[in-house]
Amino acid sequence: MISFKPIFANMSLLEDKGTNTTPISKLGEFGLIDHLTKNIKLKNENTIKGVGDDAAVIDMGDKYQLVSTDLLVEGVHFDLGYMPLKHLGYKSVAVNVSDICAMNGDAKQITLGLAMSNRFTVEAMDELYAGIYLACEHYGVDLVGGDTTSSTSGLMISVTVLGEVEKENVVYRSGAKVNDLVICTGDLGAAYLGLQLLNREKEMFQENPTMQPDLTGNDYVLRRQLKPEAGVKYIKILKDLDIIPTSMIDISDGLSSEVLHLAKSSKVGITIHEDKIPVDYTTMNLANEFNLNPIVCALSGGEDYELLFTVSQVHFDKFKKDADFTIVGYVTDASEGNNFIANDGTSHPLTAQGWDAMKK
Repeated sequence: MISFKPIFANMSLLEDKGTNTTPISKLGEFGLIDHLTKNIKLKNENTIKGVGDDAAVIDMGDKYQLVSTDLLVEGVHFDLGYMPLKHLGYKSVAVNVSDICAMNGDAKQITLGLAMSNRFTVEAMDELYAGIYLACEHYGVDLVGGDTTSSTSGLMISVTVLGEVEKENVVYRSGAKVNDLVICTGDLGAAYLGLQLLNREKEMFQENPTMQPDLTGNDYVLRRQLKPEAGVKYIKILKDLDIIPTSMIDISDGLSSEVLHLAKSSKVGITIHEDKIPVDYTTMNLANEFNLNPIVCALSGGEDYELLFTVSQVHFDKFKKDADFTIVGYVTDASEGNNFIANDGTSHPLTAQGWDAMKK
């Protein structure tokens, strides 16, 4: 029988009051996920892949269905002090479509869960939905359902995306092979610098409300932060090249974190080179303005939503001169570990210091 009295009397969330407790911050986001999901046992034969990749994989007969969910919480993932609601709506869809891209699939439908406080008006929700509809149109996905409720603490958005992929084309994090090339799309670090710029201008505005933000010349980094795009075009290019990556992940938590995810899942080592990491010149300039190392921003910043993948070396010629792709490293035996080769030639163990919502 469940007893309610001890919970309310002692304000404890545990039935056993003698239990030693562990702060969530001690585990961090990824550690908490590992802890909570370690005992999951799949029961259905058509569940091909559960927790541990960018999307779950379900056998639907001719194809695999892909399923992924992302939750965006006000004050944790976004700040409405500078994030326009229309952009937020677009971003909430794009980051989910990115997970489907990371499985080499095509997004088809989304469901939307919303919780909002009473400070939001109908017109504000219209703005949010305008961005959602725009993203659905852009990515060719249908909004097919969801749930809406009230909140006592701001705005929360949960999007679940459904996608599909031919069975022979699905790509996991776990397929990298020794000597594979490690490749990333686009450029890195811009979204993080855009966030730093927005936070700086917000602080200056709070100190002096008569001062208008100076965002001149920073359109690129602001767009990368406020309105990121999923890597749909890169998946199309790979298909046109008739290349199926051996492993893949989207870059949402910084390059270093994603490299470590691929290495751990594939049971290999990965070495990346500082001089190969793609950083846009506007990102470099702004990083210098903030006295930040642009390479550190690329490694640990996050929210770029580019794709990181591995392919056999036989495909080297197809990527070496393509501006959309950069070969940043190679796969090694697990015994060699994960390493970062600096411009001076020194090797350093690669560590993940990306953004973690569970740590303050």
